[in-house]
Amino acid sequence: MTSTEQPPPASRGRQAHPEHIGHVIFITAAAAMGGFLFGYDSSVINGAVEAIRDRYDIGSGTLAQVIAIALIGCAVGAATAGRIADRIGRIRCMQIAAVLFTASAIGSALPFALWDLAFWRIIGGFAIGMASVIGPAYIAEVSPAAYRGRLGSFQQAAIVIGIAVSQLVNYAILQLADGNQRGEMLGIEAWQWMLGVMVVPAVLYGLLSFAIPESPRFLISVGKVDKAKEVLGEVEGHKIDLDARVAEIELAMRREHKSAFKDLLGGRFNFLPIVWVGIGLSLFQQFVGINVVFYYSAALWQSVGIDPASSFFYSFTTSIINIIGTVIAMVLVDRVGRRPLALVGSAGMAIALAFEAWAFSADLVDGKLPSTQGAVALIAAHVFVLFFALSWGVVVWVLLGEMFPNRIRAAALGVAASAQWIANWVITVSFPSLADWSLSGTYIIYTFFAALSIPFVLLFVKETKGKALEEMG
Repeated sequence: MTSTEQPPPASRGRQAHPEHIGHVIFITAAAAMGGFLFGYDSSVINGAVEAIRDRYDIGSGTLAQVIAIALIGCAVGAATAGRIADRIGRIRCMQIAAVLFTASAIGSALPFALWDLAFWRIIGGFAIGMASVIGPAYIAEVSPAAYRGRLGSFQQAAIVIGIAVSQLVNYAILQLADGNQRGEMLGIEAWQWMLGVMVVPAVLYGLLSFAIPESPRFLISVGKVDKAKEVLGEVEGHKIDLDARVAEIELAMRREHKSAFKDLLGGRFNFLPIVWVGIGLSLFQQFVGINVVFYYSAALWQSVGIDPASSFFYSFTTSIINIIGTVIAMVLVDRVGRRPLALVGSAGMAIALAFEAWAFSADLVDGKLPSTQGAVALIAAHVFVLFFALSWGVVVWVLLGEMFPNRIRAAALGVAASAQWIANWVITVSFPSLADWSLSGTYIIYTFFAALSIPFVLLFVKETKGKALEEMG
């Protein structure tokens, strides 16, 4: 499934001032609810980690598998969503994802065994994978060209807002449970409420999917041209030549080259250099340990003596910092370029992670970090998230969407995205055991990768700012 057709200059001019931009924003925001659920479901588990460990009396290795198993579903969902959407439509795909999100929320909130909880996390992961593909593609296909970049940013904004809201909800539920993650409310433990509340945005996502139109690109692909013209009139304005616009989309679809895996090979078993660069960007984005913050931060702070209520609050504040950093990146990425932002982010992350490693090297006093090291750890964690969000959090996805030649873009992006899911899984599944070994040593590893990303960018990553996609070689 692709959505990269670019109308010729004449039609771009006609799209510059759509008649119903408010309607287009509503459609985009509704589709971006999938991104909100992506962020929410990814990070809501943060509030339940220690409660799950205690409830099922499991060790760090088993706990990590339960937390990370959702990423298997993510990978499968992302790999299959495009084909599903091409067969049954973008809207039907969203509705399937909404059902899966809803089922996952209910099942995760009411598990009768550990394997049951793991199963529902896989289902939620599949929905996340679908949302990660369908949302951006649908938004690109319904957005007028003059507004496509800004409307496309709704997806990333929705993801980071979803992360923040999940932490705020977790914090509020913990307060209602008197600071006890296993405290009962209406016969259900607090951590179960945390996982179950996601049913609200999941149902809203499903309802909104009935209020927005199908992608005109899909409608044309299945021969519903009159319906496609109706949608194009709604989103691009009725003053455009609808017949000419349909012809442009049909021509672009006929010209598309569907890249295959073999197109990525430079030798018998070796990827082209540009594909390795894309894989490297994905690996470095994850190997700095960013998802430790979103999956384990509450448990991390509790492990060094911070009370549960405060640990949940700090998880929420780092999510707010994540939003701020993402907004900064969205403002600067087209002004200063991708490489400068990546380099600044790498340097900032390396310094912040080094300070965290130093802080966690201190011996605990009465089960707590000394006051100086505790303050340094908290500040450094927030600085780390800020520098990640204003750089690698956004820049990597921008680069992956731009850096590959047209003939291999879809396949290369798929390989790079798969590498990112795998790296995410490695970090997520390894952190509890690494933390048991040495929390300071774990952060030294993340510091090493943040520092190593600097020469990687300098040597291998080319600037794509201001270049047309056709210029990528």
